[in-house]
Amino acid sequence: MPSQEILPITHHPFPFPNPNPNSSNDMCCITVEHVDDDDDDRILLPPPSSLSFEDEKVMPIKPLLHRSSSYSSISTTTPTTKGKKFYQQRRRRIPSDDSLPSLFADGDRLRSSGRDVEHAAADTFLLTRFSLKLFRYLGVGYRWIARFLALGCYALLLVPGFVQVGYKYFFSRQIRRGIVYGDKPRNRLDLYLPKNNDGPKPVIAFVTGGAWIIGYKAWGSLLGQQLSERDIIVACIDYRNFPRATMSDMIEDASQGISFVVNHIAEYGGDPNRIYLMGQSAGAHIAACTLVEQAIKEAGEGESTSWSVSQIQAYLGLSGGYNLLELSDYFHSRGLYRSIFLRIMEGEQSLRRFSPEVMVQDPNIKNAVSLLPPIVLFHGTADYSIPSDSSKNFAETLQRLGVKAEAIMYEDRTHTDMFLQDPMRGDDKMFEDLLSIVHADDPAALAKDAAAPPRRRLVPECMLRLARRVSPF
Repeated sequence: MPSQEILPITHHPFPFPNPNPNSSNDMCCITVEHVDDDDDDRILLPPPSSLSFEDEKVMPIKPLLHRSSSYSSISTTTPTTKGKKFYQQRRRRIPSDDSLPSLFADGDRLRSSGRDVEHAAADTFLLTRFSLKLFRYLGVGYRWIARFLALGCYALLLVPGFVQVGYKYFFSRQIRRGIVYGDKPRNRLDLYLPKNNDGPKPVIAFVTGGAWIIGYKAWGSLLGQQLSERDIIVACIDYRNFPRATMSDMIEDASQGISFVVNHIAEYGGDPNRIYLMGQSAGAHIAACTLVEQAIKEAGEGESTSWSVSQIQAYLGLSGGYNLLELSDYFHSRGLYRSIFLRIMEGEQSLRRFSPEVMVQDPNIKNAVSLLPPIVLFHGTADYSIPSDSSKNFAETLQRLGVKAEAIMYEDRTHTDMFLQDPMRGDDKMFEDLLSIVHADDPAALAKDAAAPPRRRLVPECMLRLARRVSPF
């Protein structure tokens, strides 16, 4: 009998049997191509010298752990001289049907752990890159050097909370990271799922903030984790940032993300009849622009849409800015210089188009305004990143136009108090108001919220107070 060359089996969680079990050759070469559906490994580097985004380059991040493993090569001893020994060696290298499940389960765990470490490294790189990019565009003067140092101190004081949130983000089975919703870069979203699946859950499609430059889906992790503990599904939608994209692209991405949530959330246990749209800071502005633009499309003739504003139960804006004609000078005084801001917003002539408060007053889109869902705007009175008057004025404008709208003000709360410090404190009035809105038509859920134990504190009070004092936002 001639000697046979035995090929190694490529390790993969989906084994395939020998397609011809009656064949005299009892070996089956298995070749499985590894497909990784999360290409967030492609990280953008900042453009080298100008603000143009055509020259951005893509750099792949090498995985920290190998994605697949294979068996080591075996002895080439022929069966004619070492028949029994050869047979035993061959059997040891060919897993039996009984051993395959545990073998591949171990491989799954190794690969899963490797991917978690890889994602953690990639997100750390992203955070560093976003920070450098932000300060690069804002300038490197004395003011921004001081703010950069303040930001470092602020983040350091909140590290105990960030570590706990980050660990759960990467290792919780209730969080589905990097779900693809479109074909553009950064078209990904994270889903935060409740532990129990006793019936369809209400859903919040959340657009994170980041000054239109450093927005990222993981920024909503703290809110997503806490809401999922109260039986609410949260979808944190990622989108392209400046300079890769301008405002039109961000609206397009947000719209595609919302469309995915509306049309597919039932597959994840969500209730398609209880979907809420929410945004924070720049994300609140992007989400509001997306909602108004979608209403205009629906009010027009022959415009095809993949989702409808009627599928949104309410819009919830947190610390957003809605009139760019009034805010552009304020942002300039705060360091988001007018030249950069106009690049993001595609020129001064586009400020009106990207100002929801201005757009809804246009008599030509009166029919579109009538399609808008109820709108609730949350804002802190001590917010010096975006003044609370922005939400108050937008709500009053909508009320005059017949839209059901409300602005809820929180005394002495800053831009970061409502999104970071208060949630990490475990005492968050905005969170409770949010629950009362989403669970308004569910008495059982409201009773469950009232009986829920106090939320856990993530950071000591002294560190939270000090972080608020040094916060540059």
